[in-house]
Amino acid sequence: MKSAKQLESVLNNLDGQKYGAYKQLKGIYQFNRFKLAVDHIQVDPFAPPSKMRIIMDRETAGIPANLLDSKDKIIAVSDFLTRTFGESIQKQKNATEMNSKNIKILIDRPGQEILERTSVVIGEDELEVRFEIGLPAAGRKILGRVAAVIITGVLPEIAADALFYRNLDQKRLREQVALMLDQAHIRRELDQRNLVAFVANDAILPRHSGISDKPLKDAVPFSSPDDLKVEFSLPSGQTVTGMGIAEGITLIVGGGYHGKSTLLQALERGVYNHIPGDGREMVIVRSDASKIRAEDGRNIEKVNISTFINNLPAKKDTRAFSTENASGSTSQAANVMEALEADSRLLLIDEDTSATNFMIRDARMQKLIAPDKEPITPFSEKVKPLYDEKNVSTILIVGGSGDYFDVADQVLMMDEYRLKDVTDAAKEIADADVYRKADMSDNKFGDISQRIPLKAGFTKSGKDARLKPKARTVIMYGKEPIDLKGLEQLVDESQTNCISVMIDYFKNNILDDKMTLSQATDWIYDYIEQNGLDAISPYSGHPGNLALPRKQEFIGALNRYRDFRIK
Repeated sequence: MKSAKQLESVLNNLDGQKYGAYKQLKGIYQFNRFKLAVDHIQVDPFAPPSKMRIIMDRETAGIPANLLDSKDKIIAVSDFLTRTFGESIQKQKNATEMNSKNIKILIDRPGQEILERTSVVIGEDELEVRFEIGLPAAGRKILGRVAAVIITGVLPEIAADALFYRNLDQKRLREQVALMLDQAHIRRELDQRNLVAFVANDAILPRHSGISDKPLKDAVPFSSPDDLKVEFSLPSGQTVTGMGIAEGITLIVGGGYHGKSTLLQALERGVYNHIPGDGREMVIVRSDASKIRAEDGRNIEKVNISTFINNLPAKKDTRAFSTENASGSTSQAANVMEALEADSRLLLIDEDTSATNFMIRDARMQKLIAPDKEPITPFSEKVKPLYDEKNVSTILIVGGSGDYFDVADQVLMMDEYRLKDVTDAAKEIADADVYRKADMSDNKFGDISQRIPLKAGFTKSGKDARLKPKARTVIMYGKEPIDLKGLEQLVDESQTNCISVMIDYFKNNILDDKMTLSQATDWIYDYIEQNGLDAISPYSGHPGNLALPRKQEFIGALNRYRDFRIK
């Protein structure tokens, strides 16, 4: 193994040479406190940056073992180190006397959520930091002396500042680990208490803006209605009080701009743990919750939507419904059934992003149009059997229809960002309604199909077609885009990167034309659980910036692949 001094000498000697000469840097170098692995060298100054890893003994880093003795703790510490490494890069840029534009050191940039990532991986004996460096050039000629200063001078300073426990903000680190454990505890407790969600008192739900996920300053803190208050004793020794949303059917009503959708958006993100100071740290939701919306134009492949849509003209079979251009109602029906196939037990729905004819058909319209003339059975008639038969709860934002009052277990009203329990009033209105709907006690939900994906569907885009993510909401598969805009709980570009890598592994190593989609998906998640995200990457060394998506988003991406084929 070569030394850092030898690397410095090589870089100085490369000064002024053609850019391609940087390729000879590949290898592992011993620095004073760590090893530097140079895994990939960019082909020119304008290509994606070079990939490198710092490999450090855990003993050298000095992070106490009691902060690393469970998976949740390791994820919290890895997230903290990723953020600290990014902050240290910026500090070095600000402090250096050289042109800061030449310091192009990059590491994955987490948002407000704490996700399992490949940016920092902590093993039994070592920790690795995976990052990228844009190797400096003047035109297409190597700036070797500048590169030497960056790699052998600036980089060790960043590593010492960001990875040595003695240099870290130890209080912040311990707070983040403790918070992660508290959040995991509440999520486990939800099931024990027959709850689907918890929102702590004083949580800050509004965000700074449509393009910033940081908390809004001077926002009205959340306060639970008295009759919905629950309390949790936390592993950290603290106690937290707030609103517990019980299993069943919950309506959130209120006038426009009073905070209904803001509450639902917080619940959507509550499937993830959040960093201290986010405001939604104690908004905790079942990890399998799925946001459901209409998605005009999406592809549907052999989904059983007969629960909601039947008796179509020309007797088209809706038990294995396919289309390349779904309407609002058929897309929302498919999104519900696909979420159930992906084992979601909580649906989150906002009427603002729903198809009206899928959500409701009032009593007057039912009297005018006979049931055998209307192919759509609205969600309002299926939401109760969905819970009674399948134990799947629904939280629903409504502001324009009272059709759900009859079936709701609780009705909550947002009034200027303050929540009130108005269940009794809503039930009185429903009981007094002269146009009340006919009895639906005999209504059944119907079957949830388990589909079997075919390997053949992944050869349509070309045998050697590559999966390439384009920002957070699109993956290119060859020339075919997979549009992920409808997956509103996909929160990070690195999750999209990971989905593309997972699909590649999934089609090459798992699909056998026998396993159901849910079984095959469980297989890849079990494999990742046992072997880590690195194990599915086609690259040795730095695997790319990957963050683990949920099962629901992975299956959602497959369902939006237009050449997806089902047996």
